Amino acid sequence: QVQLVESGGGLVQPGGSLRLTCAASGSSISINAMGWHRQAPGKEREYVATITSDGSSHYGDSAKGRFTISRDNDKNTVYLQMNSLKPEDTAVYYCDADKVIGPNSYLKLWGQGTLVTVSS
Repeated sequence: QVQLVESGGGLVQPGGSLRLTCAASGSSISINAMGWHRQAPGKEREYVATITSDGSSHYGDSAKGRFTISRDNDKNTVYLQMNSLKPEDTAVYYCDADKVIGPNSYLKLWGQGTLVTVSS
């Protein structure tokens, strides 16, 4: 059983920073891409960022220039460094991972979410 466990959310003032962490637990698992989405109250889930196993990163428009995604493959852990936070960044942030289940075949996993609130 593979689980994604997020941490690092909380309350931060506008202009502040937070780092989210997501660790995939489970023995003998192989993870391809890992990433983050977010969902603000009353809105649809929004893509934030993805990083592949070889370190290539991609960002949604809301994250470009302010957020940085990174990962530790040995620990099956992905990080999201968020700087210059704005009130509109307030959302539940969900980690996702593509578990390898066969040649070019993946199972999408989701974490339980961590709340980020940007407010003064």
